[in-house]
Amino acid sequence: MLYDAHNHLQDERLDPWREQIMPMLPQTGLVEMIVNGSCEEDWPAVADLARRYSWIRPAFGLHPWYVKERTQDWATTLKQLLVDHPKAVVGEIGLDRWIENPDIDAQLECLRTQLALAVELDRPATLHCLRAFGLLEETLRSCTLPRHGFLLHSYGGPAEMIPGFVKLGAYFSLSPYFGHPRKTAQLAVFKSVPLDRLLAETDAPDMWPPDELNPHPLQAADGKALNHPANLRVSYELLAQVRGMEATELEKVIAENYRALFG
Repeated sequence: MLYDAHNHLQDERLDPWREQIMPMLPQTGLVEMIVNGSCEEDWPAVADLARRYSWIRPAFGLHPWYVKERTQDWATTLKQLLVDHPKAVVGEIGLDRWIENPDIDAQLECLRTQLALAVELDRPATLHCLRAFGLLEETLRSCTLPRHGFLLHSYGGPAEMIPGFVKLGAYFSLSPYFGHPRKTAQLAVFKSVPLDRLLAETDAPDMWPPDELNPHPLQAADGKALNHPANLRVSYELLAQVRGMEATELEKVIAENYRALFG
């Protein structure tokens, strides 16, 4: 019983393999996945996947990478999509100082708008954060937050900030990319996450595992590695290893956590 708390299955980079991927995912033990839209252009593709597959729960949000391209009506369109999909999550939203020339003021405006939508419609949210964890915590403390909580996907912040985020309602998910040797220190941070706040994700087609842990290698036409959404079990195995748990026990824990956050 596996639950993928975060991916981008609609991403066009997966198009060459999509017809092979879709029927195999339920055979891996997958029960449900959250497929996240990132911009106005890909929201319809997420909605279409959710209509076609019962095990897909859609998420719609304006990612901080795309705030500069938003239209005047983006928030109205987003709200209507969320209303049309009563089980949809608000996401992927957040803050990012890693990108070149980030417009932090615009990111903050969009984040606050989307958090308010999550509260208004009583939905959980999925947050992205890179090099902005202090600002994110400060912002969250100043906002009304979703009553069911929010996900900090592929959490890359310090262990010291986990208790503060937990008090605000955070859950924390780990992707297969944390299996790379250079991510050893960040993987260890997940020892500090309370057991009832742990989740697993793939973030496919990004965040691929290292070759030695990758049972489903994919490569784009330009030679860049891609993450197969069937690599979810890699995330579970990494979490089981870092927490010193049996895989079956961890599966039960994550299933309970997933339902607590997403319903």
